Amino acid sequence: MRFAAIADIHGNALALEAVLADIAAQGITDIVNLGDCFSGPLEAGKTADRLLELNLPTVRGNHDRYLTEFSPERMQTSDEAAYHDLSPRHLDWLRTLPPELVYRGEVYLCHATPGDDNLYWTETIAADGSVSLKAQAEIEALAEGITQPLILCGHTHLPRIIALSSGRLLVNPGSVGCPAYDDDQPYFHKVENGHPMASYAILEKSADRWTAHFRTVAYDHMAMSELARANGRPEWAAGLAKGRL
Repeated sequence: MRFAAIADIHGNALALEAVLADIAAQGITDIVNLGDCFSGPLEAGKTADRLLELNLPTVRGNHDRYLTEFSPERMQTSDEAAYHDLSPRHLDWLRTLPPELVYRGEVYLCHATPGDDNLYWTETIAADGSVSLKAQAEIEALAEGITQPLILCGHTHLPRIIALSSGRLLVNPGSVGCPAYDDDQPYFHKVENGHPMASYAILEKSADRWTAHFRTVAYDHMAMSELARANGRPEWAAGLAKGRL
């Protein structure tokens, strides 16, 4: 079995197209999507049209949920920007997305963690804002009850693979469309990949063992950076330009 996993597109239609082309160039036709599809000051509507056309197995991200649960005046800036670029059919599609899926019987999919779509699975945030790898026991505890040998999550935008003591693999493919961001929960912190390329992962099973291959794809990231700046989001512009804030 061989397939691709994408996550955290955040309305970056150019990055999505570049990743889809790279996936096709690898001879891969099967793709799963781990959520946070549209939120951001970019091209939510164009991204939505493409994803609805593809009809990929997709789980709901926290920002996907915000777009359907909150009224525009209660949304964060990035969610509100996306909301106004989406049509009713795009929002209806978001409402159909499940918080978790099992793909082909042996791959567990969620956006962040099984019980919380806004919790980092493999990273911990200190009071000083530093981001580090979470203790193995805490990572393992969040996987309790999952029987599938391969677990996929997104949310942190950081490509990551964790070997669990059971022999299972936990993989985050990184972000297609947002290589750097900041957040104020639980403490203010920055997540930075240090490069502007789009990220995804190829998952492959051979002789009953799963492996993950991370790929980065160059695209016209400055066009998206300039769009973010034109839309009044200089922090997005910086992240898209450099992968740093």
